[in-house]
Amino acid sequence: MPIEVNLDGLLLKRKMSLTELSDQVGITLSNLSILKTGKAKAIRFSTLIALCRALDCQPGDLLQYTPEPADLEPVPPT
Repeated sequence: MPIEVNLDGLLLKRKMSLTELSDQVGITLSNLSILKTGKAKAIRFSTLIALCRALDCQPGDLLQYTPEPADLEPVPPT
């Protein structure tokens, strides 16, 4: 998937467990795990805000775009 979630790295830097983060932001462990493993299809802005507050970070610290080969192909004119 071209969007990667860097939750593991931020948790390590903050010396915080997923359980602690779950308690702080009010998101279940299972939903945080889905986000952490890259299986999430979407994220609400309210969730992103809560994560950024708890981890003292910016959205760009959490999310990273890495283009896939198909993303690099030019779009044909219409």
